[in-house]
Amino acid sequence: MDYDIAIIGLGPAGATLARLLKPELNVIALDKKHACGTDGFNKPCGGLLATDSQRAFIRFNLNLPTEILANPQIFSVKTLDLQTNLIRNYQRTYINFDRHKFDLWQKSLIAKHVDIRHNTLCKKIERIIDGYQVTFVENNQEKVITAKYVVGADGADSMVRRMRYPNHNIRQYIAIQQWFAEAHSVPFYSCIFDNTLTNCYAWSISKDDYFIFGGAFPKKEANQKFEQLKQKLAQNGFTFGAPIKTEKCHVIYPQRWRDFHVGNERIFLIGEAAGFISASSLEGISYAFDSAEILSRILNDNTKNPNKAYYQKTIKLRIKLLSKIIKAKILTTPLLRRIIMKSNIAHIKNI
Repeated sequence: MDYDIAIIGLGPAGATLARLLKPELNVIALDKKHACGTDGFNKPCGGLLATDSQRAFIRFNLNLPTEILANPQIFSVKTLDLQTNLIRNYQRTYINFDRHKFDLWQKSLIAKHVDIRHNTLCKKIERIIDGYQVTFVENNQEKVITAKYVVGADGADSMVRRMRYPNHNIRQYIAIQQWFAEAHSVPFYSCIFDNTLTNCYAWSISKDDYFIFGGAFPKKEANQKFEQLKQKLAQNGFTFGAPIKTEKCHVIYPQRWRDFHVGNERIFLIGEAAGFISASSLEGISYAFDSAEILSRILNDNTKNPNKAYYQKTIKLRIKLLSKIIKAKILTTPLLRRIIMKSNIAHIKNI
């Protein structure tokens, strides 16, 4: 084998795994992003760091550099139910940050012994004796390497997951996000529900001098539903103007236990590639950190049956995500959502 481990994708999951693997392991990591700057792949993401992600930074003994942080830091989420015209404010302790800068910073923490290939595209993974053959494109040239283990950290539309589980189907939405010049006198975060347009949810975030609006929509008519929701929100005090840029990507939406796949036969899936994303908030960074940390310990210890160990060690993680599925079903059910919001539990009134 050319390498012990090949990591496909260097988002929060892949970059964390690459950083935590011991130097004795021969590791290659393939990533679609460039080494620096704004060129290459940019993950469409609102850029909020949840409490569980903050706890991971404590475990990793890491601090966020100020250049990654965005303004303002807001401590509440305005929740809107457009079907009932109910509006509530709930306290949240998110950290507002620039997602692309965050991803590049995570990559910069990886030790020099890891062979990082930037701006690459993984094309094919094939089983061979004692491992896998990985074919990828780098600088318009096709290259082939071999590795004992392959780790899929390549997100919602994971090629590694599709290769390993060709018959597995998990619900996917199209996440659409647009950036506008900030025109609101008071910046805010929001979470928006409207089951007539999506059975998931939408969001808005004030970030530096921009106002970001996005949502997750069923694949059919996603663009149309997105524009219809913008029109509704414009009637509810949202100011959009001309979009500066539009971003799109697939986002998975786990609904059951069997939507989580962690790999087998020397292939491992971490982060969103494994289905590890909250169905209630579409937050996946904390689960990317957790799953990468678990797998790093297994690979560093040279565990005899690493796939079995990884499956067992991630059971608690999957149980936690199952609770998020239950929460999501409650929040996206109009009657139950209305009951919760009308109860005023945890609602903070504006002065």
